[in-house]
Amino acid sequence: MTAATAPSAAPDADTAIITARDVTKVYKQGKVEVLALRGVDLDVGQGEFVVLAGPSGSGKSTLLNLIGALDHPTEGSILVAGREITHLSRSVAARFRLTSLGFVFQAYNLVPVLTCYENAEYTLALAGVPRTERRRLVVPLLERVGLGDMLTRKPHELSGGQQQRIAVVRAIASRPALVLADEPTANLDSETSGNLLDLMLELNAEHGTTFVFASHDPDLIARARRVVRLKDGRIDGDERR
Repeated sequence: MTAATAPSAAPDADTAIITARDVTKVYKQGKVEVLALRGVDLDVGQGEFVVLAGPSGSGKSTLLNLIGALDHPTEGSILVAGREITHLSRSVAARFRLTSLGFVFQAYNLVPVLTCYENAEYTLALAGVPRTERRRLVVPLLERVGLGDMLTRKPHELSGGQQQRIAVVRAIASRPALVLADEPTANLDSETSGNLLDLMLELNAEHGTTFVFASHDPDLIARARRVVRLKDGRIDGDERR
């Protein structure tokens, strides 16, 4: 069995990169309160390849956003790489995301005035990585996902699937310890989706990168080494392979 398909061990206190305890999230919509997460406990170990699965409204994207410090839980606590991130300020949270993780947003979040290459290298540039090193890291990845001849194109000149691939490259280019991805294979054909998953599995196996996805893509779920199923804001199953 290869490293990319070997089952991951259960995380313990020494290897957990994500520790969520009694996490509850309530959203207010006018006078109505929506309970998106209900006392969720979750540990993810260093080097795991995990999918948060479940139907729309199950809480998977909400949980991913909380782990990525894009939002605060109403109750409970979240630690990432041993750091308490539950109530970081906006500026500290932004710095944390820049230096500690990669994030693939469902809406891509590309900068319209930047080229394909400039969007892919954007977080590396913000982190102060030298230009030559940025190019060494980014160009091979763009070539790997079929965008090597589109480096100078702007987002409006690209399809949704091509924009999604740029977002994935931007998230993984710095080889962060943790990558969070919300529906990373949405808008992709099966071949392109498979190539991206191959790339992520290689990073997982070769560099120990931890991946946590929120997805209902059956192909992604089938290739995950752990599937955490959510239903009505609670964990409804946790399968290791």
